[in-house]
Amino acid sequence: MAGLIPSYPISEFKKLKASELKRLKSAEITSDGEYLCTIVRANTDYIRTQVEGLAHLSNTQGGEDIEKLLGDKS
Repeated sequence: MAGLIPSYPISEFKKLKASELKRLKSAEITSDGEYLCTIVRANTDYIRTQVEGLAHLSNTQGGEDIEKLLGDKS
């Protein structure tokens, strides 16, 4: 989808441990070639603030809370 950051399948992403995730560059995560999400490495306060603003804007357009999604499985 994007050309500026690398894209990885979710199967590869799931193999990483928490310590490895902290070292991962920003990336798009895909499943069967379909875009799922973008992971942003917010290694400065400025980047984190910008990402939080964009995430808030994105959340106003829809999506579900993790508690609801996990609750749907039981």
